Amino acid sequence: MIINERNDRKNRVLAAAGQMMTAARTAPKAKGSDIIEVAIVEGEDLEILSTEMKRLGQIKNRPGLLRDAENILRGQCVMLIGVRPMPMGLNCGHCGFQSCQEKTADVPCAFNSIDVGIAVGSACATAADLRLDACNVFGRHCGPTAWHPAWLSYRARYSHISIKQIPIL
Repeated sequence: MIINERNDRKNRVLAAAGQMMTAARTAPKAKGSDIIEVAIVEGEDLEILSTEMKRLGQIKNRPGLLRDAENILRGQCVMLIGVRPMPMGLNCGHCGFQSCQEKTADVPCAFNSIDVGIAVGSACATAADLRLDACNVFGRHCGPTAWHPAWLSYRARYSHISIKQIPIL
């Protein structure tokens, strides 16, 4: 049997993305609280995500979002990594409020932001180990595009990682 890389690329990239999901899930978290959510968007849903990114990019005048909307279509899938907002109850003041009770709902817990960053870093480290081309695209403007109910069951703040195979020349 001969397996041509071009014919099997999507399967291998999705398998690698699964390993990246595991890395994100098992990344260290504040107080051991597992509030990380991870999903892979592929196939027709990639088009839906791209279309929504374009719509928001035009509305918010964000050229980077428009660029990224095109870029994700060149990959095999996009991984969404987010966090369910949950104050850690440490009253650390890193969010700008003296206590978690004073913090308003629109301000994320600093530890939640750190947790999602560590999860993304773990996923990207796995991508690097697997020699995948993974491009981090961080930004608050990406979040609303990831709130499609079919991808995750509730709202979260997301980064997205466009995953594609590195072409071998």
